Amino acid sequence: MEVNNNLGPIDIALSGLRAQEQNIRLISSNVANAQTTDNGNGQPYRRLEALLETDSDDIGGVSIGDIVKDMSNFPQFLKPGHPDADQFGFVAMPNVNLPVEMVNLNLATRVYQANVAVIKRYQRMVETSLELLR
Repeated sequence: MEVNNNLGPIDIALSGLRAQEQNIRLISSNVANAQTTDNGNGQPYRRLEALLETDSDDIGGVSIGDIVKDMSNFPQFLKPGHPDADQFGFVAMPNVNLPVEMVNLNLATRVYQANVAVIKRYQRMVETSLELLR
């Protein structure tokens, strides 16, 4: 594995910030639609996941490669008075599991914070280097 000289620590950290920002938006969408039983096509909201990928084969940044739908089954709940209930009174709910989404949000937030810390440390290192050159 070769180190790509074109990407510095700032570029790598910024790509991580951008990717996690998109990931946090996706998780927020999942949480916001956790009770959406009809997304406009007669189906409940289907959970979305971001697939992260590296920008190159070498050491480099990261980006959102693809956004995929979670194809797991919709949980069924007995709610006979619900407008989207079937003839037996069951409602298909979104396949969003709020505790899982909260863990994913916490993880994405920590990764975002780690990338911010890299940028801050790099900035301090550059400032110190400039002071030494004066």
